[in-house]
Amino acid sequence: MVKIPKINKDRCCYCGGCVGVCPQNAMDLRETEIRISENCTRCGVCVKFCPAGALEKDAK
Repeated sequence: MVKIPKINKDRCCYCGGCVGVCPQNAMDLRETEIRISENCTRCGVCVKFCPAGALEKDAK
């Protein structure tokens, strides 16, 4: 089962790019925090788009 993407806070630049590309509007940016809601379908679009490589799709 694929889990919700993990955010590496050390790599995240909080640009909001992942929030803008999420087709389910499951991500929310608040200053220095990104939240992923249960609406996430684990499609991986945010992981592919992140310019900092801060999102990881956990396939465990």
